[in-house]
Amino acid sequence: MKAAVRDDGLILGGEPRINLLPPEVSAQAADRSLRRKLILVTAGVLVLVLIGVGGAFLHATSSALRLVATQADTTDLLSEQSKYVAVRQVEAQVETALAARAVGGWSEVDWKAYLQGMRAVLPADVGIDAVTVDSTSPLTVYPQPTGPLQEPRVATLTVTMVSPGLPTVPQWLDALHTLPGVADAVPGSITAGDTGGYTVVVTMHIDSDAFSGRFTDATGGN
Repeated sequence: MKAAVRDDGLILGGEPRINLLPPEVSAQAADRSLRRKLILVTAGVLVLVLIGVGGAFLHATSSALRLVATQADTTDLLSEQSKYVAVRQVEAQVETALAARAVGGWSEVDWKAYLQGMRAVLPADVGIDAVTVDSTSPLTVYPQPTGPLQEPRVATLTVTMVSPGLPTVPQWLDALHTLPGVADAVPGSITAGDTGGYTVVVTMHIDSDAFSGRFTDATGGN
């Protein structure tokens, strides 16, 4: 095993230096430099933290002020709304009344106008002697036919007609079918009068097309 050879060669042009201080002095100097750097870094972090805390405080203060302003606006709005409590109560009562009217009047048929229409389609020499109306109501279900070929109905009219001559019942029935809501019209009895006229009883079944629909508008319009 060879011993390490120390190279003490001559360095030409070099600056002569010699450090006579003990190594502890250099180590302390390095420690002081490191501490100064750590202090600067800590101070920088502290400044950033203070800036963040200040920003958060300003944001919280601004939010609190906005909340107070919003609460004040809400209080003002509630105060203004309290002035119109009676108006809202009246509006609610009107809406309730309209809804009740719509429910109660959905099955309305303008029978006066309907009979006037019936009179208009019949021959001029045919008179209407009597009319019996059996109709549905909002509280009852109108009896429906059991036969498969019979149409649904909401009312039944039994009309007694008087004709001075031999009645042309088929033409009458065709004319009655032009009225709105006529599901079917069938003749009943035909009776000759003592004076030569004839009395004819016709049964008419009416469907929902005859409803006037006056109260279906929730805003109260006819």
